[in-house]
Amino acid sequence: MKECALYTVENSAEKSVRCSACAHRCLINDNGRGVCGVRQNKDGKLFLLVYGMPVSVHADPIEKKPLYHFMPGTLTYSFGTIGCNFRCAFCQNYDISQAKRIAGKEMSPEEIVLNALKLGCKSISYTYNEPTIFIEFVKDVAVLARAKGLKNILVTNGYMTVECFEFIHKYIDAMNIDLKGDEAYYKKLCGASLKPVQETIKRAYLAGIHIEITTLVVPGENDRIEQLERIAKFIASLDKGKGNIPWHISRFFPMYKLENKNPTDVRILREAEKMGKNYLKNVHVGNV
Repeated sequence: MKECALYTVENSAEKSVRCSACAHRCLINDNGRGVCGVRQNKDGKLFLLVYGMPVSVHADPIEKKPLYHFMPGTLTYSFGTIGCNFRCAFCQNYDISQAKRIAGKEMSPEEIVLNALKLGCKSISYTYNEPTIFIEFVKDVAVLARAKGLKNILVTNGYMTVECFEFIHKYIDAMNIDLKGDEAYYKKLCGASLKPVQETIKRAYLAGIHIEITTLVVPGENDRIEQLERIAKFIASLDKGKGNIPWHISRFFPMYKLENKNPTDVRILREAEKMGKNYLKNVHVGNV
């Protein structure tokens, strides 16, 4: 546990604070927690309960993030914690993202960097759950990683504030950012909004960070070609139609609260791939 950097005191008499890590900007009363479940107000100060407590750690091929155009063929030391600021009904890692009890193995930033080097990894990925919610932990690891010649990768839903982006972006080399659907989709299936995600994608591109975008195609929710075309057009607009930003179109499999849905029809993914190539040079179909 460590005091958070990204918060302000809202009412000193009532000991309430306002978290500024993610776009929910939670107002948290004394002893309360934010939407993420891991940032807690203790006597008027906000603490990160999962600092130094990764719950999942692996050396992965970088292509699993997925990143196909950043250091291909290398291993990335990947870790995540308990908690998330989204409530995605289709979450693949719901056992950790929606867990109510704080858990994990104690690991210092120094240990994480040392382990990455021992395993021959060329980068560290902050992934599995949403790294925005443990961004202070991310930064402490990222600073040490950069000093040792390791790259830093955020695999994120993009729901971060401008303060959070400014706090971390100088230490981030690549990002895979989910762009899930339209505003109705975010509200219905994620408990969030589209605009903050789009703003994060724009900031990352303008900051010169390597970005790749992922869209999970869920049957009956965001699988119409016109919906997916709007996403492709937005991605293409970032580099003024040059089409250099990679887009990953990922197949949905029944999971969590959507376990009764069918997997995405591969024909729809191929149709989306064909459409996407009208706007983007690199469109990748995944999970097929």
